[in-house]
Amino acid sequence: MQIHVTDQSGTRHTLEALEGFRVMEIIRDWGLDIKAECGGACACATCHVHVSPDWAGKLYPIEAEEEDMLDQAFDVRDTSRLSCQLLMSEELDGLEVTLAPGTERRDRDAA
Repeated sequence: MQIHVTDQSGTRHTLEALEGFRVMEIIRDWGLDIKAECGGACACATCHVHVSPDWAGKLYPIEAEEEDMLDQAFDVRDTSRLSCQLLMSEELDGLEVTLAPGTERRDRDAA
């Protein structure tokens, strides 16, 4: 399985993904620049991604806790999700996301 991630500078990366892993973990483990401060506990918004419109409707609906965390994020859009709340599955093979502005490690470290 694979996911396609566009980083904050616009570079597209194709990453191998394992079923059951959080999309945030896959992005982080491949070394892309994502803060992911809480490690997947849905307690921050530092793993915010914009899901490709072609994929947004294929995800399960957003829950209140995730929506509350997105209220703290930058550049929130209709297709915004927290990548820690997206579990990789066969149905998501080929998922396309873009790392949202403000999720870079250096930006959060400077704050």
